Amino acid sequence: MMPRIVEIRQNVLKKNDLLARELRERFREAGVFVVNLVSSPGTGKTTLLREMLLRLGERYRVAALVGDLATENDAQRLRESGAQVRQITTGTVCHLEAEMIGRALEGWNLEELDFLFIENVGNLVCPASYDLGENQRAVLFSVTEGEDKPLKYPTIVNSADVAIVTKIDLAEPVGFQRDRFYEALHEARPGLPVFEVSVRTGEGMSAWLAHVEAGRQALRERVAWT
Repeated sequence: MMPRIVEIRQNVLKKNDLLARELRERFREAGVFVVNLVSSPGTGKTTLLREMLLRLGERYRVAALVGDLATENDAQRLRESGAQVRQITTGTVCHLEAEMIGRALEGWNLEELDFLFIENVGNLVCPASYDLGENQRAVLFSVTEGEDKPLKYPTIVNSADVAIVTKIDLAEPVGFQRDRFYEALHEARPGLPVFEVSVRTGEGMSAWLAHVEAGRQALRERVAWT
């Protein structure tokens, strides 16, 4: 890679990190818990998020930002939950950046939210380098993708706070080998918490949502002590 290209990339990431730090402070002051969902295309990210918005929306004030290269299809699906949803169309950019998040939040009163969920662009490479000011980054893997994805994309695994295995109801039909997947995951990132979920059957959803709620409670307690 040419030195000039390296310098430009470093400057872009430095700017993003500064903006992400400002976003994180805004979120902290408003008391909103932010989760960034990252995955490759087809893992069921939008379906999972829609279910999260429906369930959490019964007790909390929830909203979502959705990143895609084109169309507002995912945002339209998520709006069916009744939550506030905004689409971020990135064009040729394969990830969301802190500046995009800041612009998308214009006009929203963050103090009126308990949770903000960010559905990143379907990609397991670029999003790893871009902090969005989130409290937690969840990386999703589907049982239909095979068992070695964590080893193929170790950077995103190492940037995550938690992993979610989606479509777990299909594990047996597609021959998903749990032992091999967990070996790959823990080789890439030992000790990373994992949740297995199925939106279709509801399996694992209560445990995952309890984890998200516990994260928000821990944030509120930290803020109260500062």
